[in-house]
Amino acid sequence: MTQRANPRRQGSYGIDAPIWVGVFAILIAANVVNAALSGKVWPLVPVVFLLACAGSCFYTTLRGKFVVWADLLDRLGLRGDERILDLGCGRGAVLLLAAQRLTTGRAVGVDLWRSRDQSGNAAEATRRNAVAEGVADRVDLHTADMTALPLEDDSFDLVVSSLAIHNISGRAGREKALEEAVRVLRPGGRLLIADIWATRHYQTHLVTLGMSDVARRGLGWRFWWGGPWAPTRLVTATKPASANQG
Repeated sequence: MTQRANPRRQGSYGIDAPIWVGVFAILIAANVVNAALSGKVWPLVPVVFLLACAGSCFYTTLRGKFVVWADLLDRLGLRGDERILDLGCGRGAVLLLAAQRLTTGRAVGVDLWRSRDQSGNAAEATRRNAVAEGVADRVDLHTADMTALPLEDDSFDLVVSSLAIHNISGRAGREKALEEAVRVLRPGGRLLIADIWATRHYQTHLVTLGMSDVARRGLGWRFWWGGPWAPTRLVTATKPASANQG
C-alpha cells in the first residue's frame, strides 16, 4: 500500500469555472450600488447570500477538493503499480494527487484545455505542476475529448473525474463519456466521478452499462461548489471481472 500524500499543493491550479468569479462580482456590486442609491438596506441581503456562495466556491476550488480527493484516493488502498486515468484533468488537481500514490504505475490525464472550465487551463500548466509536485516521471497527458478517448480497451485500473463531465453539452455526450470510461477500465477496475449536476443520471446509466456496486453520495461541506445548494456528489462503480459491457 502506498503512503498517503499531503493534500497541500506545491503547484498552481487556478480557479474552477472562472466565469462565476465575474458573475459574483457583478451581482454583488449591483446590489451594493442599489443600496447606496436607494438608501435602503434590503438590497444588501442578497449580498450576504452571494458572498457565502463565493466563499464556498473559492474554498472548494482552492483547498476543499484537494482534501476530499486525497481522502478518497487513500481509501482505495492503491498498491502503487496501477494505471490511473483522469477525465478532464485540467491543471492536475486530482491527477497529480493520484500520481503521488504511485511508484511504478502511470497517471494519465485527458483534457481539451479550455480556460472557461478552469483559469489558465493548459497542458503546459499541468506539466509544470507535475514537476512542482515531483511526479513528472509518472504522468502522461493527452489532448483529447473524453467522449472519444484515444486509449485502448481494458487499459486502466482506476478512472476518476472531478467537476468535468457536466461540461459536456447534452445528455448523449455525457453518456458517451461514461461509456468511454467503462470501455478503458480493466475488468475489476474502479470508477469515481465527482460532479455537481446530473450525477443521478450517471448512476442510472452506469447500471445500464452493466457496472456493479454503483453508488452515489454527497462529499460534504468541503466540496460545496457554491454553497449547500450546489453540493458535489460522488458516483462510484466497479467493472465486473467478467461481463459483456453494453
